[in-house]
Amino acid sequence: MTETASDQELIRRIGGGDRDAFATLIQRHEASLYRYLMSLASTPTDAEDALQECFLSLWRRPPERLSSVSARGWLLTVSRNALRKLYRRRVGEPESFEDVDALGEERLGALGLNAGWGGRSGVDPEELERRDLLEKALERLSPLEREVLILRDLEGFSGTETTGLLEISPQAMKSRLHRARLRLMAAVLEMSDG
Repeated sequence: MTETASDQELIRRIGGGDRDAFATLIQRHEASLYRYLMSLASTPTDAEDALQECFLSLWRRPPERLSSVSARGWLLTVSRNALRKLYRRRVGEPESFEDVDALGEERLGALGLNAGWGGRSGVDPEELERRDLLEKALERLSPLEREVLILRDLEGFSGTETTGLLEISPQAMKSRLHRARLRLMAAVLEMSDG
């Protein structure tokens, strides 16, 4: 299996039962999907469970026609829906992400590590301080603000892709992203002064 095969080609092969294509697609998208789910999930275990459900859905019923861009979006949508379904099945769990409590330190730490921030050993102490500050600032954002910020600024999705994934208007996405960036900057400034 070549690394240069498009997502669309891999999905076509998965439809034919090609396990190597499935493994390649997982390897290609697993880290970014996990980062995204960690921004939404209550625990790392919930993110892992939703990720597993997403990939099981892909294996069982791969979509028929997707471009590479829409394949990525399809995976994010399926993973997000898997997490929602997980929460709806639980008694007493929130029905929507608006009701999920702010991210805890464990979740933000895992999100940072998976985003390529690396481990604690051999890292400049000033860099560690900046990372800790950013993690604490992210805790102050609402789940909706955090989600749009992660999709646009960490995962690099376009505005069109982000509005499609979040099922919101372009204006709502721009407003939410602007508000998230301002709140993040204000939180960083407040904590660095204090």
